Amino acid sequence: MSARHRPRPRKPAYNNAVSDLFVTSVESAAERRPIRTRDASPAYGTVARLFHWTIALMVFIQIPAGIAMTTEQFPTIGGALFILHKGMGSVLLVLVTARLIWRLTHPVTPLLPHLPRLQRRIAALTHGTLYVLLVVQPVSGYIRTIGEGYPIELLDALGIPPLIPYMPETALAMLVVHKFCAYTLTVLIGAHVAAAIHHALIERDGVMSRIWPPWG
Repeated sequence: MSARHRPRPRKPAYNNAVSDLFVTSVESAAERRPIRTRDASPAYGTVARLFHWTIALMVFIQIPAGIAMTTEQFPTIGGALFILHKGMGSVLLVLVTARLIWRLTHPVTPLLPHLPRLQRRIAALTHGTLYVLLVVQPVSGYIRTIGEGYPIELLDALGIPPLIPYMPETALAMLVVHKFCAYTLTVLIGAHVAAAIHHALIERDGVMSRIWPPWG
């Protein structure tokens, strides 16, 4: 048999398999596109996050201090806790007011688009109630203190005079309001923290990364 009529040797089967795998990989890489994940949404601004975490830290201090100062378990530091609680309450009222002004004068960061409608309504209701309580709580505490004739040492040091007269009956009523707001605020904060943990550890949808402290 002449050389030109000899059958050409076939390529090994494994060579064809490697070639097909390479071509498939190249085609898959070429067709790949970036995937938009559920956390691909704008985060809260630096100022909003500073307001959020500063107010949260103060509330986490205020509630235990308010409980401790009204018990008989801490007689040696009870006076100091009262002074701390009254002073931080005044600062908290200023911060919450500034936060509300900032929210009303700047675009509101939208919720994540994948959240169900019911969850959006619950979140809006919870946030709105928290804002109301964070205003009523320090205001009722101020009326309770000044209306009963007690000082707020921080305001005295800053030269800020009392804004209301002596009114013991109203002050007593404000004590009830103050305690009710404290209990309600504690429950709502617990629900808020539980929801945040759920989104961070179970849903993992980027909710926490949007509001995470700017220094973290």
